[in-house]
Amino acid sequence: MKKDIHPSFHPVCFIDVSTKKRFLMTSTLHSKQKETIDGVEYDVVFRDITSDSHPAYTGEKRFVDTAGRVEKFQSKFRRVRK
Repeated sequence: MKKDIHPSFHPVCFIDVSTKKRFLMTSTLHSKQKETIDGVEYDVVFRDITSDSHPAYTGEKRFVDTAGRVEKFQSKFRRVRK
């Protein structure tokens, strides 16, 4: 097996921006923002949707729209009422 070709794993804290829940795990992602939790330094990565806020996991019916795609779809396929 070749050496030094695999990315290194390190502690990462993923934060759900809507619920503020933190997920502590290891990942290959890097971030400039760091946070120390229980004496361990984590890279902080913000996520729009996680298992804590995704409608499929929470059972809620809501639109999660970050780029205006829902409004664009609704306006494009809106029924014309007579």
